[in-house]
Amino acid sequence: MVQSCSIERAVDEALTRLPAHIHLGLPLGLGKANRFVNALYQRIKQLPERRLTIYTALSLGRPPLGDGLQKRFLQPFVERVFGDYIELDYLADLQHNSLAPNINVEQFFMQPGSLLNSAPAQQDYVSSNYSHAARDINASGLNLVAQLVARDPQDANRLSLSCNPDITLDLLPMIAKRRAAGEIILMFGQVHSDLPYMPGDSELKAEAFDLLIDDEERTTLFSTPSMPVSLQDHFIGHHASTLIRDGGTLQIGIGSMGDALTASLLARQADSEGYRALLDDIDLTPWRHLIEREGGIDPFAQGLYGCSEMFVHGLMVLVDAGIVRRKVYPDVERQTQANAGALDESLHTDGVSVHGGFLLGPRDFYRRLNELPLSKRAEFNMTAISYINELYGQEALKRLQRRDARFVNSAFTVTLLGAGVADQLEDGRVLSGVGGQYNFVAQAHALHDARSVMILRSWRESGGEVSSNIVWEYGHCTIPRHLRDIVVTEYGIADLRGKTDRQVIEALLNITDSRFQTELIAQAQQAGKLPEAFCLDPRFADNSPERLQAIAARHPHLFPEYPLGSDFSAQEQDLLRALNWLKSKFKLTQIYRLGKATLEAPSAQAFPDHLARMNLTNPDGLREEVYQRVLLAGLQATAK
Repeated sequence: MVQSCSIERAVDEALTRLPAHIHLGLPLGLGKANRFVNALYQRIKQLPERRLTIYTALSLGRPPLGDGLQKRFLQPFVERVFGDYIELDYLADLQHNSLAPNINVEQFFMQPGSLLNSAPAQQDYVSSNYSHAARDINASGLNLVAQLVARDPQDANRLSLSCNPDITLDLLPMIAKRRAAGEIILMFGQVHSDLPYMPGDSELKAEAFDLLIDDEERTTLFSTPSMPVSLQDHFIGHHASTLIRDGGTLQIGIGSMGDALTASLLARQADSEGYRALLDDIDLTPWRHLIEREGGIDPFAQGLYGCSEMFVHGLMVLVDAGIVRRKVYPDVERQTQANAGALDESLHTDGVSVHGGFLLGPRDFYRRLNELPLSKRAEFNMTAISYINELYGQEALKRLQRRDARFVNSAFTVTLLGAGVADQLEDGRVLSGVGGQYNFVAQAHALHDARSVMILRSWRESGGEVSSNIVWEYGHCTIPRHLRDIVVTEYGIADLRGKTDRQVIEALLNITDSRFQTELIAQAQQAGKLPEAFCLDPRFADNSPERLQAIAARHPHLFPEYPLGSDFSAQEQDLLRALNWLKSKFKLTQIYRLGKATLEAPSAQAFPDHLARMNLTNPDGLREEVYQRVLLAGLQATAK
């Protein structure tokens, strides 16, 4: 029978039963048993004769409050949304470059941008495909796994790996093999009262764990609040939505561009007339044949199947809208019948409409899952990442299930020859990680009817400086150019598969912001990749934010700022819009421009409630007076 004990007793058991060097494996993201991890971490910090290596990814922490206006905005919001979430002690030490000398943390994916300046995090980053993480962690000497789990409400002896079966399910057979050879490897679990119980592959008997911590966790689950979707992101989503094939397969990631795609698919389904009117206004003529061949703009008669390493809120919204509903089955014969239309899905409740490896999202996402009856949750099979991210292993079945797959992933830079950059800066510092992006791109080339769709903002603005995200060259790539496929920006679609370098360059120039086309053309010509007589198609010579703003103004209902809901109040949404505008337009060193903006700001009476939320109704001293005036300028500039 599985042993049950307190957290401190669990730490004692680990120290007693394991060798001097503990190799601790933690789930990525939400599934970490933070309270136990902190207790073990603090104990080993005081035991220089012991060593601890933590293997994990996506160590989640509250956003840094910063100072000034950012802190005034974030502090009340963070306290409200994250509540009593238990921070990871090792993450704080990583951020401050103060890990104890007998402790290492090896991660294969980081919370984006959070550890750019952490020397230990950068030095101990492991660049692995998500699907190879279990193999690499096991080979490193893993001897302890600690994970949050959910308990079956109808059977106390059944547990679910819930939000994180992804790597654990792949590790279990490896652990069993090593145990059979005499190695000691411990499995510790802790029940969290708010984790949704997910039936299916993620279910285990309690006896699968050597020890269950009897202090059921009830603290706030980490969540990722939905951020505003910009006009730029919405146009990316509208273009990408035309590439999703009815009856096909969908993979999407987290973030505002993924939310924008979700919103456009909702419009395609529920507002066909408005959706088509917008597409006509955009003018998709250059990509009409591609869309007819690979995608569509009609509502979803057959529905989609979700196969995504991350079960995101957007997929749940698409389920609720009846778009993600195509079921797949656990054996080749039944899946073949379903594909042939010989299986009535309404009569079979054991089909799955979503396969996911891990889940993470806003609070409403967890609430929605917990509200659903178990019979409905059974349609979302949380499973091993090897099943989702790779074709090998049950390949015949996977090929039948993943028909017309569209794997949609984001990048922050694309080179003019088609390489994608999503994880690392040129200087070697890691923003996030490769994760499963390469896996899905490779699948798109291995499946005969699949496509990889890379979504990208064509330009960015910071401190008043505008730069292109489509560049001639970059000192790193996540997706090599020989795996280039489809790239989508707010200006359109570039189909790069099987094209010559000249054709690739031309297609990407067509979806580049016009402020940067001339320079890029010159660079390509200088390298001999474009003829000297090359002329840009006039259709793409006005790729400008102003043109997109004019289109959006004619279809305002198709550009919601928070299409999937928001944890921000109405006032906070206004404030966030103003703060983001200030950040994009000004540098704190630009005194003249800041001064001009404050002089042109409205009076305090224009936004009294917003100033009260920021505690700036009655400024105390010159600094707060400047804060008030700058904030008022931002609110006026972004007022809706």
